[in-house]
Amino acid sequence: MAKYLVIVESPVKVKTIKKFLGSNYEVMASQGHVRDLPKSQLGVDPENDFEPKYITIRGKGDILAALRKAAKKADKVYLATDPDREGEAISWHLAKALKLEDKDIYRITFNEITKNAVKASLKEARKIDMDLVDAQQSRRVLDRIVGYRISPVLWAKVKRGLSAGRVQSVALRIICDREDEINAFIPEEYWTLDAELSVKGEKKPLIAKFTGDKNGKIEIKDEADMDKIVAAVKKSKFKVDSVKKGEKVKKAPLPFTTSTLQQEAAKTLNFSTQKTMRLAQQLYEGVDVEGQGTIGVITYLRTDSTRVADEAVDMAADYIKNNYGDDYLGGVVKQKKEGKKIQDAHEAIRPTDVSLSPTVIKDSLSRDQLRLYQLIWKRFMASQMSQAVYETTSVKIAAGDYRFSVSASKVKFDGFMSVYKDSDEESVSNALIKGIDEKSELKLTDLAPAQHFTQPPAHYTEASLVKTLEELGIGRPSTYAPTITTIIARHYVAKENKNLYVTELGDAVNDIMKKAFPVIVDVNFTANMESLLDSVEEGAVNWKEIVKNFYPDLEEAVKLAEKELENVKIEDEVSDVECERCGRMMVIKYGPYGKFLACPGFPECSNTKPYLEKVGIACPKCGKEVVFRKSKKGRRYFGCEDNPNCDFMSWAKPSDKKCPKCGNYMTVKGDKHVCADENCGYVAK
Repeated sequence: MAKYLVIVESPVKVKTIKKFLGSNYEVMASQGHVRDLPKSQLGVDPENDFEPKYITIRGKGDILAALRKAAKKADKVYLATDPDREGEAISWHLAKALKLEDKDIYRITFNEITKNAVKASLKEARKIDMDLVDAQQSRRVLDRIVGYRISPVLWAKVKRGLSAGRVQSVALRIICDREDEINAFIPEEYWTLDAELSVKGEKKPLIAKFTGDKNGKIEIKDEADMDKIVAAVKKSKFKVDSVKKGEKVKKAPLPFTTSTLQQEAAKTLNFSTQKTMRLAQQLYEGVDVEGQGTIGVITYLRTDSTRVADEAVDMAADYIKNNYGDDYLGGVVKQKKEGKKIQDAHEAIRPTDVSLSPTVIKDSLSRDQLRLYQLIWKRFMASQMSQAVYETTSVKIAAGDYRFSVSASKVKFDGFMSVYKDSDEESVSNALIKGIDEKSELKLTDLAPAQHFTQPPAHYTEASLVKTLEELGIGRPSTYAPTITTIIARHYVAKENKNLYVTELGDAVNDIMKKAFPVIVDVNFTANMESLLDSVEEGAVNWKEIVKNFYPDLEEAVKLAEKELENVKIEDEVSDVECERCGRMMVIKYGPYGKFLACPGFPECSNTKPYLEKVGIACPKCGKEVVFRKSKKGRRYFGCEDNPNCDFMSWAKPSDKKCPKCGNYMTVKGDKHVCADENCGYVAK
């Protein structure tokens, strides 16, 4: 009887796949990568055509020995690693490590771990796709060169243990640039005006919003403008100018890609990108479903395609007809087209069997698995359903020369919204003015003017950073979560209440990268590099050509940075604080969380204490020094040195000037001073 060996990446998949195949099949796991570049050296030879030097990963010797033994006994070896570039590269490394001859290599891929998909893949076995392997090799080699050539520069300038990366350095820069925008933002005053009107014959009042005058839209900039409008409106008679009734449709959403799943899970479930990917991996690899054993309940989780297999469309259509009715069945979901290459061999992320609804499967999943599965199941079902239809009413109201408007909508047909509403969906509740028309009599009952100030751009969250990285073409589905995890783990960025803030250390690293390696942190350069690397996958470009073209410029930048660093001896800065243990003057050092004070007598004296860097401004509350402080998560702010006796704090840098309008302290925003009291809004050069 023939014996076949199937090698997968994860031990969890072994359990899932083993029961789909007969006793003739042995299923074993490589447990991820088996070979990689050595950690102790660059591992790439620039003198020898950038040939990479791969070694067996420490701890994988026994696994490889067991795989070699099983491979020798097998008539065929099927390499069933993940269906992406990285999976293809792992298969190639396995083939090399197991010394498989080309004729003995059978590469199989499946987008879902179900009996039909696994069995079908065996009939479509192929050779290893070297274009995919080279696309992964080019990424790995470029990332290694960037990391190993730049990181020592950071060690010399800031502290050991720091790292730079081709994608992580750009992600850090994007966050730093947003922080700079927020710090430089100056709020601008504006006003809104709502009129409460009673309609003859209606019980509920009508709230109309000011839009402008008979010539068009008007923005109310200050209180003087508002007073003028209010005075005129109070004397005017309100009358209905026009009533327009209509319909608007809301299209069904596309099914999830890696990026959109991470964004929606962050917004609705408050999951980090790392947690979302971990749970999705568990759902893909297989969970024990009552009555069916261990099966994968979602398709492959690393994808930027919204394509859906025909059989999945048919399966969803049957479910929708039976459970919702023919009216709820949508048309064909169109593939989302973008400028960058989409890995269309993959599908969107969807349930492998729509009949396994969240209600049916809930007892087989943990709480968090269920919440993520429910999100994926509902989004996929919604993508196959009809659009929602709203009934809209828009009323234009005249008050002398000024104009107000009221608009509302209510759901006429819920369509896909019977299953799924995204986190941005606003709840529309306006039981609007059923009987209103041009003849309706209106009477003003109240005017509500309100002062507002424009808000700065929002801090990045994990979800909005993933969205930005995807829009800019930086990184790919598999890189978003590890990139964000790395910059948080290295304390370049702190996460507080979903928001990402740059730490003191992150600022220092970003400054050096911008000065010494502007190309590496250039958003356009990184996006273009991603496109070039995609072209390797298409077989259009040799991967070593990309590395050859990139390396000389990087090497020149590194040498220049090293030369400039040689000219400046990096000494520990001496502070004015005396060590209370030994009397030496303490020095300023960098640690994982930024600057701190340490005794220069280490190891005899190991005294350390927080470093309170003075700003050179008196505290507006008590007159003592204002210093830089850090929140528990590492976010910088300005506070009083006498904390906790004085509770002064400000996110923006305080100024020594007082506001001439209200007497409050002012903050520095670029070349302007801005009153700290938002309700005042005074700004001066």
